[in-house]
Amino acid sequence: MIYAENILICIAVPLIISLLFIHGEARRFVSAFLLGMMMCLISAYIDGFLELATGMGADDTSVFLAPVMEELLKLMPLLLFIFLFPLEQSFVMPAAAIGAGFATFENCCYILTSGAGNLTYILIRGLAVGVMHIVSILALSIWFMIARRLRIFSLPAVAVGLSIAMIFHALYNLLVSEPGWSTEVGFAMPLVVSVLLYHLYRGLMKKS
Repeated sequence: MIYAENILICIAVPLIISLLFIHGEARRFVSAFLLGMMMCLISAYIDGFLELATGMGADDTSVFLAPVMEELLKLMPLLLFIFLFPLEQSFVMPAAAIGAGFATFENCCYILTSGAGNLTYILIRGLAVGVMHIVSILALSIWFMIARRLRIFSLPAVAVGLSIAMIFHALYNLLVSEPGWSTEVGFAMPLVVSVLLYHLYRGLMKKS
């Protein structure tokens, strides 16, 4: 058993103190990173409650319920940053920070639970699961950029982007839920999509 709240405090306090000495984009990045970690903790509470309330097993919860709740919680601080800093560049920066904070806190909790002695497991956590959380919210933020340029940035557009992030997350969890070729495809998927998103983002920024 681990105490996730204590882990969050241990990581967050130095970052909060650092906010007193940094400004501009750096302060916004650290703030978004902190929000990402807090969303991870809240999602863990909600996912655990839903698993018990619905009677689903851990695998079914990770495929059908966790992607919905986790992507919705990651969206909330992203929308806050979008409304506070309405520049196009602000869409991607806080999204990356929120995803990184979410992934970092989740990885820390998993490592403390399962140990850090298995290098293969650690690489999978970092390169697959960790990247997946960043990619899903980056895809959402890039869609917001496209929607704004097309002048369709509205509640339905937000719902479309959120649905894409949820489907990507659920597909990853489904692929890695059973051993075999599907697991290998699932582990590779976040890295492949991150490369595609990088080139798409570069192309969008060149046109701005």
